[in-house]
Amino acid sequence: MLDGKHILLGITGGIAAYKSAEIASRLRKLGAQISVVMTESATEFITPLTMRSISSGPVYTDMFDEPKRWNVEHIALAEAADLVLVAPASANTLAKMALGLADNFLTTVLLAVQAPIFVAPAMNNAMYHHPATQENLKILRERGIHIIGPDSGFQACGTEGDGRMSEPYRIVEEIGNYFRSSVQLKGEKVLVTAGGTREMLDPVRYLGNLSSGKMGYAIAQAFAEAGAEVTLVTAPTSLTPPSGVKTVPVVSAQEMQQEVLKLFDEQDIVIKAAAVADYRPAVFQEQKIKKTGQGLILELVQNPDILQSLGEKKNHQFIVGFAAETQNIIENGLAKMRKKKTDMLVVNDVTAEGAGFGSDTNIVSILFPDGQRIDLPQMSKLEVAKRLVQIITATRKKQQDKE
Repeated sequence: MLDGKHILLGITGGIAAYKSAEIASRLRKLGAQISVVMTESATEFITPLTMRSISSGPVYTDMFDEPKRWNVEHIALAEAADLVLVAPASANTLAKMALGLADNFLTTVLLAVQAPIFVAPAMNNAMYHHPATQENLKILRERGIHIIGPDSGFQACGTEGDGRMSEPYRIVEEIGNYFRSSVQLKGEKVLVTAGGTREMLDPVRYLGNLSSGKMGYAIAQAFAEAGAEVTLVTAPTSLTPPSGVKTVPVVSAQEMQQEVLKLFDEQDIVIKAAAVADYRPAVFQEQKIKKTGQGLILELVQNPDILQSLGEKKNHQFIVGFAAETQNIIENGLAKMRKKKTDMLVVNDVTAEGAGFGSDTNIVSILFPDGQRIDLPQMSKLEVAKRLVQIITATRKKQQDKE
């Protein structure tokens, strides 16, 4: 999957820089063309000569070196790259990236590049968990930068914990998966629903839920980055739609059903991540309901089941459902998957810490009709979304191979 791809490998200062040589070697064996940019600190841990010998490509260390070609070097490098990998990515460089600083050759290139950027953080456990570092990583994720790791284990300072750079084989595997998904999803049409629908009681009040839309928006972003043509049907949220995604705003469950059915036939993959209201008021009050000093009885009627209607209607589409549960998580998820006739169902316990509505992280289990189950640990919703892209892509390929 990497044959002919131009990968720009950025190396920053840290003991994990010695692993960059193995990363370059693995990438080269897979057919990638490699250019290396090293910060001044990185050269204290591994020499440019070593990286030049292993990568068989140019190594850049200084903004003011004589250009290797007659051009503006950092711009030319940024334009040529199919992907940028910063490994190791020190806390200092991550902070510069979050702030948009460009005080060395690497950070200048990173500001100019339009290709996907992957970073593999590497630092002491305390530095990794510092609020500033965590905030910087959050900012980078929101900008669509791919974060690989870090792992947990023994560190050079003698401590153990999070912050150890992921192993080279895993980093290269992540890059391979990215290009593999990009090829397989190019030209594919993906429909994602997100947010919590609102069922209006009167002009100023509604019945709703606590869904923030973050999971659905992350899924739309991940599929767009993987090369798919994505349409996001979204209930009201405070989120900014991902770049390159067509957005269709709706309010109620009935409006969402109308838009989804209108788009359904031309889709290849449909992911129903929205929290759709099961009931709506039987009567919409044209004027604001006033207090009377007494109780208020509302009559509710059931909304259409969008996911079930899609499961019954599908022909070639791959349908993924979501289930937000509070008890008997797996049992309820399996029952929903069978009833809705989905190809996959993602279930989570919204009462669990780190997995609830509005959280930046999630903890999910992925269920399949054949009984297979994949449990993902707590990770950011964007990381969950990227894993879903990989799993959906692989599962569809297996289905198509059987056919």
